This record gives sequence, structure tokens and C-alpha cells, in this order.
Amino acid sequence: MTWFAENWFLIVVLVAILGGIGVVIYRVAGVPTTKQVETIKKWLLFACIEAEKELGSGTGEIKLRYVYDLFIARFPGVSKVVPFAVFSSWVDSALDEMKEILSNNEKVRSLVVGDVHVKN
Repeated sequence: MTWFAENWFLIVVLVAILGGIGVVIYRVAGVPTTKQVETIKKWLLFACIEAEKELGSGTGEIKLRYVYDLFIARFPGVSKVVPFAVFSSWVDSALDEMKEILSNNEKVRSLVVGDVHVKN
């Protein structure tokens, strides 16, 4: 018992080091793999289209928040380890792809925007 009293500082330092190692392992283990990132990026295209459909154009920050909330609900573990700046760049890529799809596909544009008449 006296050993603990004499070496309490070493015990506290050891617990702090082990806690730090645990946090690093948790963060590294939570980093998404390449395949998971591709799945997330494909899902983000869907989420961006849904946000465009719900909120319309010209609502950039609100759409980003809407998509981020959907992302947190869909991928709670990944959302804790992916920085918001990385997520935002993924959304920018998805928005570029969405704009391309909307400009090239009248049927999709009519589903999202709703004011385009589709020819059969």
C-alpha cells in the first residue's frame, strides 16, 4: 500500500499515456477505408440531390447543413473521425457531379427541379 502512496504520480502518468494511446487507436481504427469513402461519396450524390429537391437552388449553406445532418445519421462512426473540411470537399465533388447529371438528363432534372417537361 505504501508503494501506491509513494508512486501515485507514476500511476497517474501511466494512466494518462494509456488513455492517449487508446484515443489514437480509436481514431485510427475509425478512419474509413477507400471502399467506404467511395460508398460515402456515392451516397453524398444522393443526399445532395435530395437536398436540392427539398431546398431548391441558392441555399448553399443550408443545403450543406442538411446533407451533414443526413451524413451524421447515416454514418455516425465515420462522422466522428472525418473532419468537416474533408466532408465539405466531398460534398463539393458530389455537387459538381449532381450539376452535370442535372444538365445532361432531363428526366432527373424534372424529378429534382420539377419545372422541366420531359419528352417521351
